This record gives sequence, C-alpha cells and structure tokens, in this order.
Amino acid sequence: MTEGGNHVPEESDAPGKDEVPVEEKRSEEVEEMKNGDSRVAVPEQAAEEVEFVHPEGGWGWVVMLAAMWCNGSVFGIQNAFGILFLSLLREFGSEEDDDLRFKTAWVGSLSMGMIFFCSPIVSVFTDIFGCRITAVAGAAVGMVGLLASSFVTSLGPMYFTYGIVFACGCSFAYQPSLVILGHYFKKRLGLVNGIVTAGSSAFTITLPFALSHLLEKVGLHNTMRVLCILMFVLMLAGLTYKPLLPVKSSQTRTGRRCPPLSQIFNLNIWRSLGYRIWAFGIPAALYGYFVPYVHLMKHVEERFGPEASKEVLLMCIGITSGVGRLIFGRAADYITGVNKVYLQVTSFFVIGVMSMMIPLCHVFGGLIAVCLLMGLFDGCFICIMAPIAFELVGPDDVSQAIGFLLGLMSVPMTVGPPIAGAVLCLIPWVEARRKRREKEEALGMDQDVTKKMIETEKTLEHKKAQEAAQSNTGESVL
Repeated sequence: MTEGGNHVPEESDAPGKDEVPVEEKRSEEVEEMKNGDSRVAVPEQAAEEVEFVHPEGGWGWVVMLAAMWCNGSVFGIQNAFGILFLSLLREFGSEEDDDLRFKTAWVGSLSMGMIFFCSPIVSVFTDIFGCRITAVAGAAVGMVGLLASSFVTSLGPMYFTYGIVFACGCSFAYQPSLVILGHYFKKRLGLVNGIVTAGSSAFTITLPFALSHLLEKVGLHNTMRVLCILMFVLMLAGLTYKPLLPVKSSQTRTGRRCPPLSQIFNLNIWRSLGYRIWAFGIPAALYGYFVPYVHLMKHVEERFGPEASKEVLLMCIGITSGVGRLIFGRAADYITGVNKVYLQVTSFFVIGVMSMMIPLCHVFGGLIAVCLLMGLFDGCFICIMAPIAFELVGPDDVSQAIGFLLGLMSVPMTVGPPIAGAVLCLIPWVEARRKRREKEEALGMDQDVTKKMIETEKTLEHKKAQEAAQSNTGESVL
C-alpha cells in the first residue's frame, strides 16, 4: 500500500491538460461567484452539499456557560421582583397603600409580559443580524433600562425604563441564547438545554438573598446599579455566540444587502403540521399551568394560617425544577425525533394531577410533596422546548419557530391567572345569589302559608257568621 503523497495516477485516470476535475471546477465557480460579480448570490446547493457536523463540545461549552448566565440573569432578576416590589412601595409611598400596591405590581407584570411579547420580533432580528449582534445589543439596551430605572424618582417613569426598555433588552438577549446552542450541539442538545435553563433556577434561589442584603445595606437605587453588572457580563457573554451553521445569502440581484421577505416572515415553519399543532397546543395548556403558582400563597394562608412557611414551597419548586431540567434534558437525548413531545405531555399530565391535589392537602407536608413533584416536571416542560423546535422545523428555521411559540405563550401567561381569579371571584356571588333565592323561596312559602291560614280563618269566620245568622233567624220565627 503506497503513501498518498507518492501515488502517481495512471495515464487513463489522469485528467488531460485542458480538463479540470468536476469538484475543482465547481469550487472555482463558487469562488468566482463570491469574489467576482457581487450581483450573483452563492447557490444554496453548493453550501448544502457538505453536511454540517456539530462539534458537540469545544467552544460550545463556553457558549453553553454564556447562555446559562443569560437565562440566570434575565429570569433571576424577573423572578426576584417581589423583593424589589416591597422596596418600591417604601420608596414611593407606603406598604399599606392598596392603590400603590396595584400600580407597582404592574411594573413587574409588564416587564415579564414584554419579554415574551417581543419574541416574534426578536426572531426576525436574529435571522437577519445573527445571534451575536442581537444578544449583545439586547444586553446593552437592558443595561441602559436598568440603569435608568435607578435614577427615577416616581413610579410613572418606571413603567417605561423597567417595564419596557429593560424587558425588551432582556428579550433580545434571551432568545439567541436558545438558538445558538443548535450550532454546537445535536446529540447532546437536550442535556445542554437542561444545564442552560437550570441557570434560571440557580439564580432564582440565590438572588433574592443577595438582593435583600443589598437593599438593606445600599438601598434601592444602588441595588439596581449593582444589578447592571449582571447585564454588562451578559453583553460579554453574547460575544461568545460565534455562529457555525451556514448562512443563506441575502444579496439581491441589484447588489444591495436587503433580506428577502421570506427571511423576515418565515412561512416554512407554518407549513409543518406538527409545528402548528405544537405551537397552538402548548399555549392552550398554559391557561391553567401558571394558576397554582400565582394563587398558591393565598391558598396556604387560608388553609394553614398566615404563619405557615410559604417561602419553603417556592424554594421546593425552584430546587426540583432545576433538578428536573438536568434529568429530563439528559433523558431527551436518548429519545429519538419528535417523540420528545411525549415527555412534555407527561409533564403536563403530572402537573395537572398535582394541581388538583393542592386543595386536598390538609397536611403541610403533603403540600410540600406536591410542590416537589410540580417543580420536577416543570423543569421537564421547560428544558425540552428548544430540542422539540429543532426537531420540528430544523436548525435553519428554529429562531422564528421559538419566537412565535414564546409570543403565543405570552397570552395565557398574562391572562390565565387573572381569568382564574375572576372565575374564582364568581363563587361568593353565586353562593350569595343561591342563598338569596333560597331565602326568597322560604319567604314565599311563608307568605303562602300565611295567606292560606288567613283564607282558612276567613272561611271559618264566614261559616260561623252564617251559622249565627241562621240561628238568629230561627229564633225570631219561633
């Protein structure tokens, strides 16, 4: 067996002087198209001939840590708003002011809602400008919004600086962190997504303690300035998002770099029946998904008293949610194709059963067990969303697939708990109406009985009068 460098092809196998091998000719044509006339776009077939192989590691581990920081800082700050909420009340008024509590709560609600409402727009920017530019710009905008919030002196501007600017920046920084993982991982995508999404659980558990300490030592405004450090590190993390998948050319025949309409509004994702069912099925399930998390604290106070350790339940959900993301993220790597959907269906089923068990728990320990299971399968639901999206639409279209799903999820996340609250508020009204109807019926029955008694008495009196008249008439005749 001869060495590859010393091998001399036979005359019949060697190409002629004027002949060029097919592969070399094709590569030369591609290079001429790239370096020559700018009006001609590179054919997509040439880019797709060589199958892309995911590195499954390497620089991808750095990207994974950066995406983990993104998830942790974005949702850690959002989930810790309850700590900032009390400080905002003290800063702008009093904790006892119910009107101020209502207005201040809208700051956090608006911020969380905007992260998901902006997702379809973020997906378009990600397709046009790439994950790195979108994430870095988003982190910069988020830092500006958070820094501006530290200088406001009234609640009104907080709606704009924190509820809109900061939240929009978080949205632009968050979504690329899910998309970029598909450039580096395929076989380990489930495990990597589990680790990344577990970052939000880790921050959610630890950040409230740090915020409480900071608020006590340096005050509200300086605490927000300290949180800007998290957003600055997030900007640096976004710089690690080096894309690997081949990018389709966006040059037009006129030479201007203008993205085609099909790239701005990607209709390929909606051609997949499986994605359409998934994209509308997930939000439908979420109408009741977040209800227990919102109304759980009030239920605990009513069932076990105000002195019950409500924070323990939230900590149980947070810890097991992080564990569930790691476990089920790894398990998803062993499930082929779209069969990962079965994991999501199982998680919804278990969470639904546990939600029905909450009113039946008359012992606080039983409620802790229910919350542990809810958190575990909550992690299952969250960590496999991105892997399922990659399976349904492929890596080229996954950005807008995730974006539109998150946008559709924002509707039940925003209106689901209020709808549940409104429905529950009907119970006293229904009960009061029932008692009033029963009272009216009882009163009506009493009136009927009284009326009958009066009529009976009148009849008896009439008969007595007739008998008396007859007896009087008989006496006069005699």
